[in-house]
Amino acid sequence: MSNRAIVALIAIAVAIFLVTQTFYTVDPTKQVLVRQFGAIVGDPKTEPGLYAKLPLIQDIQRIDRRLLDYEAEEFEIIAGDQKRLVVDAYARYKITNAKTFAQTVPGGEPALRGLLDSLINSEIRGVLSSVPLHAVLTDRRESLMDDITKRVNAKTRDLGVDTVDVRIKRADLPQANSQSVYNRMKTDREREAGQLRAEGDEEKARITATADREVAVIKADAGLKAQVLKGEADAEATKIYALAFNKDKDFYAFYRRMEAYKQAFGAGGSTMILSPDTDFFRYFNDPSGLPAAKK
Repeated sequence: MSNRAIVALIAIAVAIFLVTQTFYTVDPTKQVLVRQFGAIVGDPKTEPGLYAKLPLIQDIQRIDRRLLDYEAEEFEIIAGDQKRLVVDAYARYKITNAKTFAQTVPGGEPALRGLLDSLINSEIRGVLSSVPLHAVLTDRRESLMDDITKRVNAKTRDLGVDTVDVRIKRADLPQANSQSVYNRMKTDREREAGQLRAEGDEEKARITATADREVAVIKADAGLKAQVLKGEADAEATKIYALAFNKDKDFYAFYRRMEAYKQAFGAGGSTMILSPDTDFFRYFNDPSGLPAAKK
């Protein structure tokens, strides 16, 4: 290979090197800072596209501009009622000011995650240490998380980072306390159940006594009304019978005697020994029912 060819290859290599050192691209998910001898030059490049810088003198730093997640290390806190709680939290954050972030957090995102872990731990302890344990397990938990998010964001904003959300992913009792808490809860529930059963039995007895009293009153009223109605009906029947019998006394006497015969000579097989001249058989001797003549 001739010297000219070697020089040409070297020139091409240098040109390629200078091009790669001069031009750079900005990805839609990144923001780029240009540094000259370590100092930041100009504003961050946030629009996607092709940019140029001074080769060998300037270099670039890429910083993520997306919404990022961070899971804090599990830690134990003491709530306001002195009960222990194991908390597993996470945060969502976004680097909104790349220049401030690069100046205040030289270590980049790994260093930021270490700071977030410390801040989240500190603020969760600060907020939850002033409230009882049950507040963390009820609807009040959401307002507590909002308060923690505001506190963390107030400190990360100075780093060029917006903390969008801080949440407790899991909150459990320490294993050593779980059984004792369970036993205490079981005892409380059993006591409440016993009290409810006793109140139920008392209410049942009261309702039963009231119902029995009402039944007795209703029966007494019904019995009284039945006696009154029966007496009125008997009186009315007696009145009707008296009016009917007074219209034809002979027929009434005949009817009564026929009823007596029916009872005496029914299918029961009874045996009677009477004289045919007795008054009982007078309708047998005379259809008019006149008493037999004495001899």
